[in-house]
Amino acid sequence: MNEIICPHCKKTFKVDETGFADILKQVRDHQFEKELHERLDMAEKDKANAVKLAEVNTKNVLQEDLARKDKEFAELLAKKELKIAEMESKISNSELQKKLAVTEAVNKIEKEREELTSELKRKETEKQLLEKSLNERFSTELKSKDDIIKMKDEEIVFRKDMKLKLSTKMVGETLEQHCEFEFNKLRATAFPTAYFEKDNDSKSGSKGDYIYRETDEAGIEIISIMFEMKNEGDETATKKKNEDFLRELDKDRIEKKCEYAVLVTLLEAENELFNTGIVDFSHKHSKMYVIRPQFFIPIITLLRNAAMNSLKYKAELALVKSQNIDITNFEDNINQFKEGFAKNYELASRKFKTAIEEIDKTIDHLQKTKDALLSSENNLRLANNKAEDLTIKRLTCGNPTMTTKFDELTDEEA
Repeated sequence: MNEIICPHCKKTFKVDETGFADILKQVRDHQFEKELHERLDMAEKDKANAVKLAEVNTKNVLQEDLARKDKEFAELLAKKELKIAEMESKISNSELQKKLAVTEAVNKIEKEREELTSELKRKETEKQLLEKSLNERFSTELKSKDDIIKMKDEEIVFRKDMKLKLSTKMVGETLEQHCEFEFNKLRATAFPTAYFEKDNDSKSGSKGDYIYRETDEAGIEIISIMFEMKNEGDETATKKKNEDFLRELDKDRIEKKCEYAVLVTLLEAENELFNTGIVDFSHKHSKMYVIRPQFFIPIITLLRNAAMNSLKYKAELALVKSQNIDITNFEDNINQFKEGFAKNYELASRKFKTAIEEIDKTIDHLQKTKDALLSSENNLRLANNKAEDLTIKRLTCGNPTMTTKFDELTDEEA
């Protein structure tokens, strides 16, 4: 219970919480309605003032726009009147300009007629000089054409021959003699303990051309290669391919107990597979390679280096086995060697391919020069025919103005 004192009679009375809340609600509702009515009245007054202010502003803006439009219209009207005056002035002067233009055109045509007459005479003289010059040039070029074509043909043959043989010196030599000569040049320095001789053992019914063997200081064989040489001229009649000799070469390799077999060949000269570098045929015959003569020494070097590394790894493997150590490191070394060998092979093949492409470009350029010279005769003949057919009638054909002028000139001369 709460005690409340009346502000008027000063009497004290008690009310509970519910009664107190009701009295408080009545007081608040009355005050809220009073404030609400006051604020609504103020809003109405503000609204009326805003409407009046907007009307005044709108009226002022409309008056300003109307004044501006009137000014623009006056300026536009003045420009139109000025333009009309200018057009009237131009129309008045057009007749005079027309008369002047006609007079100038007549004078210009008269001058052009005189110039054309002079030009015609000059053209006749130039025609005669041109005919004479073309005839002399045509005769001179025809005279030298055959010599130039012959020289280009010889150059093309030389380039093709150089493409096939590259840096090998095979003039007056056979392919076998060339390979033996190349090996002997380096025998003392690069292959001091190597054996490279012709295969003379034909007990089995066939034999290779040369056998290469090399041993270390202990007499253990490092590498052995069976070589077969096939010159382009050797099989010209039968037109055989390189693969025709691989089976027999592989058989000779096995019978002579050689580790590798290499076919050195000039056959299939246009086959880009063999012209790009060292070709591996191990997918058909074990440890079989086909090369051009310029790769004779490089193939020996590559295989020899590979065998030297393998010899080292074999010794290491024996030591590992004797000590009961895991052979994983040996396999890793073998894989590393294989990767190095493949990288060297790829580099050598890429350089050789670049050399072949440069030679092909030179041959194509020479062939285009030859074709251009062959076509010059027909072009010169056509030019001479056009010069002979050049007449006044052809010059004036399809040109009514020129035809009329020449007719007037002819009438005046008559």
